[in-house]
Amino acid sequence: MSVDSLSASSSGIPGQKRPAAVWGYAAGIITGVTYGLNPLFAVPLIRQGISVDTILLFRYLLAVVILGGWLAVRKENFRVSRKQVSRLVLLGLLFSMSSLTLFEAYNYIPSGVATTIVFLYPVLVAIIMVFMRVYPTWQVWLAIVMTFVGVLFLCRTDGNGMLHWRGLALSFASALAYAMFIVIVNRSRTIRSVSNSLLTFYALLTGVCIFLVHGLVSQGGVSSLMKGLDHPSVWLNLTGLAVMPTVVSTATLAMATRIIGATKASVLGVFEPVTAILVGAVAFGESITANVIIGIAITMAAITFMIVSSSKGKKSE
Repeated sequence: MSVDSLSASSSGIPGQKRPAAVWGYAAGIITGVTYGLNPLFAVPLIRQGISVDTILLFRYLLAVVILGGWLAVRKENFRVSRKQVSRLVLLGLLFSMSSLTLFEAYNYIPSGVATTIVFLYPVLVAIIMVFMRVYPTWQVWLAIVMTFVGVLFLCRTDGNGMLHWRGLALSFASALAYAMFIVIVNRSRTIRSVSNSLLTFYALLTGVCIFLVHGLVSQGGVSSLMKGLDHPSVWLNLTGLAVMPTVVSTATLAMATRIIGATKASVLGVFEPVTAILVGAVAFGESITANVIIGIAITMAAITFMIVSSSKGKKSE
């Protein structure tokens, strides 16, 4: 069974079968792990002097080419309604802003810490859903509190320096944009008939347009945007960004939110900071302290608790 057929069979249908829920949890975990790989590919590019505009433009462009080619091979219909276009553009804008603010945050605070702070988005998702009169169960609320405590421990990984307020603000902005993306994917009836793959394609295509315009204005021309792209390692990292934390992450996020709901899918994003911290340790030589170990243990316990004991209510996530 394909990703799209799974989400179509379970989205918005009460009493969905257990196998569909399992696929939703699996998709949520994959989303967290792949999105947490952002620093692995982005930090080397930033250290080589490649501008954030250039990184994001070619990350999204490569992702659009890869995903668009796959959809063409599958002979998928790219047609969407005028009303759906407005929603898809909004999703693309939110996802692009989440990427832009996160990458800019890397210039002010450690990459692992920035990606960890982005994990505040489950709390923001839960708050937004409450305003929409969709109430998480007490198990999900407890999981959110536990993961937040775990993230606090994970944030204490750089005791040698102060965290710049600008980096913190940019990371929080990234979390807010990501939370709004998740809620719209889960709640919008307008795009419910749009497959996960096609939703991802148009969100990324919107991002290409945004970063092209932003890059041309801020960098002053095409030649500036192309600066530093003459080394094979640069393209390897750009391709890694395009595939893992972009195409795979966005598609599985859409699948997870449609199957298990926005709040539960966002809590599963705990794998993002865990992955980012491990990437920092393995790839960039950052030490894994006792705080990191405690944080990982708490967040893993929270995820296990939510998956095992979370029950479904009439108006719960």
